[in-house]
Amino acid sequence: MRMALGVIIVGTIMFVTGLVLFYAIELGQTEPVLRLIKNTGTFVGISGMGVTLAGILLYLINRNESPMHEYTSE
Repeated sequence: MRMALGVIIVGTIMFVTGLVLFYAIELGQTEPVLRLIKNTGTFVGISGMGVTLAGILLYLINRNESPMHEYTSE
């Protein structure tokens, strides 16, 4: 449970960092370094979305479900 929350937090941070890197650079830059930063932002942001989704799935899989009680009438 704690690991899943950690993965969700890391994925969210990655996504926000990717957004900052992507939108900090103006569209249509021709300088290679600025284009590399913008492309890196795209990669980190999309990877962050995947990591966040993985964390959510881990959280849902590892939830403790209440045990089922079967009542039989005899």
